[in-house]
This record gives sequence, structure tokens and C-alpha cells, in this order.
Amino acid sequence: MKNIGSYEHVTKAGFKQTITKYRAGNCNGCPLRSDCHGQKDNRIIEVNHNLNRLKRQAEKRLKTKRGIQKRKQRCHDTEPVFANIKHNHLFKRFMMRGLDKVSIEAGLLALAHNLRKRTA
Repeated sequence: MKNIGSYEHVTKAGFKQTITKYRAGNCNGCPLRSDCHGQKDNRIIEVNHNLNRLKRQAEKRLKTKRGIQKRKQRCHDTEPVFANIKHNHLFKRFMMRGLDKVSIEAGLLALAHNLRKRTA
């Protein structure tokens, strides 16, 4: 595939990304063309090389001894907390809407959970 340029993109969270565009050489005679893409010309793909590098780095960390230990520890540390809040305290949905209000409500849930643990 041939590099046809790149552009800057800013995500909703405000992160700047550099996206590189590539175009395939010749898709006209390919039997998989209809399954591969629906564009009129040759296929164009967009790749974020920095994101791919970070994903490989995260995967590498997760596969180390420490990463495996942390993943095993998660099921004992964090998951029971959410299960307890959801099942035992019948919390299924947030009452408020909007990120600020939901953040406050989640904080109150965590505070209540910690107080219940402290008194038990």
C-alpha cells in the first residue's frame, strides 16, 4: 500500500493524533473486493501508528509476570465491590444525567460502600 499523506486529528478528550492514510495498488481484479470495502476507487485505510505502538506496549506489559499477577488480583480486589453495589444494594442505574452529576453520584456510592466496610 502506498502512503498518500497524513493529517492531525483531535479527539473528544483533546488528544492530538497523527493519522496516516494508505491506498491499495489495484483492487479492480480482486475477488474479495466486495467483502473488503465498498469504495469506488482502490481501498484507503487510515492508521494511527502511535496508538498501535501504545497497544503493543500495553499488551507486552500485560503478559509479564507482574501484569499477570495484577490481572489475577483484579478479580479479588475490584470486581466484588461493583457486584456488591449492584446486587446487594440494588443499584442498577444512575439517577442523574451528565458527567458532573454522575461523577458525584459515583463518588457518593463509593463513600457509602467504604463506610459500610468500615463499620462492619
